[in-house]
Amino acid sequence: MGGVTHLPTVFSRADSLAKVESQVWDVVVIGGGISGAGVAQQAARQGWSVLLIEQQDFAWGTSSRSSKLVHGGLRYLKEGDIKTTLHSVRERERLMREAPELIEPQSFLFALCKSRKPGRWLFQLGLIIYDLMAGQRSHFYADLATTQKLAPGLAPANMQGSMVFNDAKTDDARLVWRVLAQAQQDGAVALNYASATNLQLENGLVTGIQITDNTTGKLLNVRAKTVVNATGAWADRLRGSVKGKPMLRPLRGSHLVVPIHRLPVEHSISFMHLQDGRPVFLYPWEGATLIGTTDLDHTHNLDQEASITPAEVRYLIDAVNEQFPAAHITTADLCACYAGVRPVVDDGRAQASKAPREHVVLDESGLITIAGGKLTTFRLMAQDALALAAKHVGKPFTRSDTAIFSPMPAPNPDWGQEVQHRLAGRYGHKATQVCEYILKQTDALYKADLLKTIPGTQTLWIELPIACQFEAIVHLDDLLLRRTRLGILLPRGGLDHLAHIKAICSYFLPWDETQWNAEIERYRSLIARHYQLPASA
Repeated sequence: MGGVTHLPTVFSRADSLAKVESQVWDVVVIGGGISGAGVAQQAARQGWSVLLIEQQDFAWGTSSRSSKLVHGGLRYLKEGDIKTTLHSVRERERLMREAPELIEPQSFLFALCKSRKPGRWLFQLGLIIYDLMAGQRSHFYADLATTQKLAPGLAPANMQGSMVFNDAKTDDARLVWRVLAQAQQDGAVALNYASATNLQLENGLVTGIQITDNTTGKLLNVRAKTVVNATGAWADRLRGSVKGKPMLRPLRGSHLVVPIHRLPVEHSISFMHLQDGRPVFLYPWEGATLIGTTDLDHTHNLDQEASITPAEVRYLIDAVNEQFPAAHITTADLCACYAGVRPVVDDGRAQASKAPREHVVLDESGLITIAGGKLTTFRLMAQDALALAAKHVGKPFTRSDTAIFSPMPAPNPDWGQEVQHRLAGRYGHKATQVCEYILKQTDALYKADLLKTIPGTQTLWIELPIACQFEAIVHLDDLLLRRTRLGILLPRGGLDHLAHIKAICSYFLPWDETQWNAEIERYRSLIARHYQLPASA
């Protein structure tokens, strides 16, 4: 292999760290999930100087543990939340136009059962409104015979037919990375494993922040004209520095992952759980079937990764087996479990699932907090936050419909359409560049397999060294849970593949044998505690 030289657009943590104290930033964004990434991208696109910091890894929190759906919020129509639904539908359509290789259409099928709400006509009315918002007509009624053809094995009691409609899905962590890459392309600096320690105030206004480099413990003082708090479920903690009153209700959403051969579905099967009437779904994702979700108050330490409970496992398995009684899904079928915490604005309602999903933006002494909202509407949320921040920055902020993502260059025709599509979705306009670079640097022993998929997934082997070289990997879980999703797609978190992963990644990671062993043990413990069945399930 030849000497490795960095490409201009590489995420270099060392380079980012060196720039932190170099200037007075127009805006410092705290939080490296989709909300923070959106703020950084929109601000950088306006020509503002932007620093984004994340206390863990990029997309570590909710933005890698969501339901992976870029949906319009059909169920919010039932709650009368027309505004959220309208914004979500329009942003969904926009994202599908801009990045069809990452935000992909997903058809949904909702079985209609005798004496079970909602009835056909009420559901169809909601879908008519839903389609009108999108400027299209995509839903239709399927009779019983057609439903059984569309979804073999679907057989809830008294099924009479179904409603079929369209939404979209994505890889949430990769969406964060695509947005961050665009922010960096426009001049933003992003740093993971850097915690906000103290806000700095002068004359009652925020003028900077002290941060801790969590890899070394070093303290850094950052000057800023304004700070945007995009920390999701952690937002109230930072707001306490400016005496903001708590406003969030952390809600846990948990999911199960099973091999596609145990629950083969083409459509997303959506339904209301018999136990409590909550919406539940299952759908094909990344070569597996994803089942979700719960909606429970999360009272545990937010600094610890959320975990599914035995009761949630039973709740979701019962839901699946009620819809697919012949499947007989059990805990033995599960590849993985995962849980995330949603930052929902607390309106005092007793039932968690009815809490509003609209976002809130606050200006408290120059600390701009963005909270609530949905994955789908991150661009609108960012623009609302920056409109408030503009007076502190002293620069105008113009709401824009400019495309988020850069145009795609011509792909390498030798790679085949499926490989081209996969790489475009993960790396956008840099796909061909980073892929060809890795292929040139890789030992011939491994090169022939890099554009093949890892068995049981849709992930290409080359995604691993790309992440190691270009995507600020600090820990092994960064690589296997967020840059790729192998930790939730493969049995035992992909531990059985670690020898091969190490072989193809070692050249691109500056880890000696001692660090590799430490990272493997850290990862093994993490998977056992948070991504596998709880002990009593």
